[in-house]
Amino acid sequence: MSSPAAVSTGVVSIDNADHYTWRDECDGWHLLCDPSLSVIEERMPAGTAEQRHRHHRAQQFFYVLEGEAALEVEGTAHTLQAGQGLHVPPGSRHQMRNDSDTPLRFLVISQPMSHGDREND
Repeated sequence: MSSPAAVSTGVVSIDNADHYTWRDECDGWHLLCDPSLSVIEERMPAGTAEQRHRHHRAQQFFYVLEGEAALEVEGTAHTLQAGQGLHVPPGSRHQMRNDSDTPLRFLVISQPMSHGDREND
């Protein structure tokens, strides 16, 4: 992942936001990147998963835009459909997966930003 982009005061979309890839096939766009608040749109192809991890300081809110997400938080599996979200408190071990056969798009909102605040399992 590249360094976080500066905060923009203009209209932002995935067309002009700082883009990065992770796990060689998933995409992220920094829509807002401020030390106190981060908003990222992510896209996960079918059958992909993020590594289980936690953030010591950042709380996060995951909101599904398209598709179906499998979000495991502290060992409890949650299925989120488009238009649904889930809060992940600081220190909570969690993992986002796309167990479906269609792409998943979602927002991850972190406060403060989670960059540099991650411990993998």
